[in-house]
Amino acid sequence: MDTIILLCVGGVASLFLEKARRRKSVGAGPIEPDFNRRSMIRGKMENRIKLYGFNNLTKSLSFNMYDICYAKTVEDRNAYLSYIDEQYNAERLTDILKHLTQIIGATVLNIAKQDYDPQGASVALLICEEPMLAKRAGDTQATPGPAAPGPASSETVLAHLDKSHITVHTYPEYHPDGGVCTFRVDIDMSTCGEITPLKALHYLINSFEADIMTIDYRVRGFTRDITGKKLFMEHPMTSIQNYIPREIREQYQMIDVNVYQDNIFHTKCKLREFDLDNYLFGYKEKDIHPGEAQRVTRKLQKEMDEIFYGRNMVDFHV
Repeated sequence: MDTIILLCVGGVASLFLEKARRRKSVGAGPIEPDFNRRSMIRGKMENRIKLYGFNNLTKSLSFNMYDICYAKTVEDRNAYLSYIDEQYNAERLTDILKHLTQIIGATVLNIAKQDYDPQGASVALLICEEPMLAKRAGDTQATPGPAAPGPASSETVLAHLDKSHITVHTYPEYHPDGGVCTFRVDIDMSTCGEITPLKALHYLINSFEADIMTIDYRVRGFTRDITGKKLFMEHPMTSIQNYIPREIREQYQMIDVNVYQDNIFHTKCKLREFDLDNYLFGYKEKDIHPGEAQRVTRKLQKEMDEIFYGRNMVDFHV
């Protein structure tokens, strides 16, 4: 009986063929070679990506952004949802993620994308690492990445990763009777090897211009140095904020919740300035009564505070 054993080490699948034919008597004949199976395996091996080094640390970044809007009527609400759904459809999200992979020094292997009815979209990318260590030198330093991708590399890709991926999902929704609409985008990146997803933060923030952001970063597993010593973190880090440019940090109120001994980092961001005209869909503050403007402002700020602090709040003005 032929048995195929699949072993996964560091996210890379290695296929081994074990010939284990049981014999009921000593006089069993010789094992005949299985040429068809060997040809099949050889073909699969030729299609595999050549490996370059190993780094078993898994670095995961979760980026959640929220866009808040006030729609006065049901028609306005539907128009906003249609507008935001078109602005961030699967095609546009795919372009954003492709640029993101250029920034972190990765290459796209596979793309799956889908738009949903009545609204929403999802995109998933399988990515791999380019073995250009000199090009990535300094990428692990706690400094912001670029705001936009540079020119694509024409180098041949010799990859290691193969469990690294990027996903994005959108969630348009609205309050049933309050006029407040909230559009959420979740982007999750998981990489191993030399590349780090933290370098993508600057570009992501510029791509969405969010009212509120929640960012999580975690390093899991371990790798070893040449002496066999385990490394649970390959670069020093104190805060996700170090990877966000100063001019952006100054625009947001930020809170950190970090668990350093477990390599878990969490940062929440909320815009400091509030201009009602930036949140009204289809009309301006001058078009409504001052009393209504105050009521809408309270609703919007309550929505933003609840998302930022992660709890429901009482509106004492109701």
